[in-house]
Amino acid sequence: MDHPSDLTMESGDGGNPFVRYVGSEVLLSLQNLRTNSETEPSFLITTQVNELLFKLAHTESVRARNQLEDDDLAGALRTLRRLRNVYTALNGSWDVLCSLGPTEYAEFRDALGEGSGFQSYMYRHMEFLLGHKVAMMAEGHRGHEPIYRDLLRSLGEMSLYDAVLRLLWRRGLPVPQSSVERDWSEAVPPVRQEIVEVWRTVYTDQDKYADLYMLAEALVDVAFDLCRWRTTHLLSVERLLGSKTGTAGSSGANWLRRVAEQRFFPELWAVRAQL
Repeated sequence: MDHPSDLTMESGDGGNPFVRYVGSEVLLSLQNLRTNSETEPSFLITTQVNELLFKLAHTESVRARNQLEDDDLAGALRTLRRLRNVYTALNGSWDVLCSLGPTEYAEFRDALGEGSGFQSYMYRHMEFLLGHKVAMMAEGHRGHEPIYRDLLRSLGEMSLYDAVLRLLWRRGLPVPQSSVERDWSEAVPPVRQEIVEVWRTVYTDQDKYADLYMLAEALVDVAFDLCRWRTTHLLSVERLLGSKTGTAGSSGANWLRRVAEQRFFPELWAVRAQL
């Protein structure tokens, strides 16, 4: 139990150290509501939290990629465990948003104007780092030079999955050279059968490749949770909008349905049919 004197601790001339560290004054001043709807705060604050979690997911993915490049597989596995917890938090955010009814959402939806979650550049950074390289996704930010430049940089960087394949290659597995050194900005085929065969070797000889098997399953965990986030996004939009057109003119649920079918680390999904 906290002592009363602890709860009234003076901060001194430097101000409250917690507020300084967290940046609370700035963070809590960013909720600029556009309507009098009592449900708009739930939507706006949850969306802002998601943007922060996208940034954290990207940060952890970069760390895991760099650890793999340094052959620190144990460190990468710890980082991937944290990354999965980030996606668990992201999935939980839908519980808040799904508490809104369609008429409640309609009270402030028009105030979003041309704004859409599709335009989140932090989400694109996260996707690029996980290996979903689609150059067109950066084009919507061309009008904002610093953001556009950073997205192009992310597009051209090695992804987490590229680093995984390079690790497999260094371990002596027959990963093609074209997957080890290439233009990282280019999209790859949906499923590369030669990579599927490499993963089949890992899965069928788990005694020899125990740590690589753990890596494979950690990646599938991350992909599974991100796919769950996308699928819940689709269901949430259908719950709020039905078949209506999405904000910013997107096709709404139809677009999200196609997105939900895409898999990160696709060879790890394909190999399951061969085990």
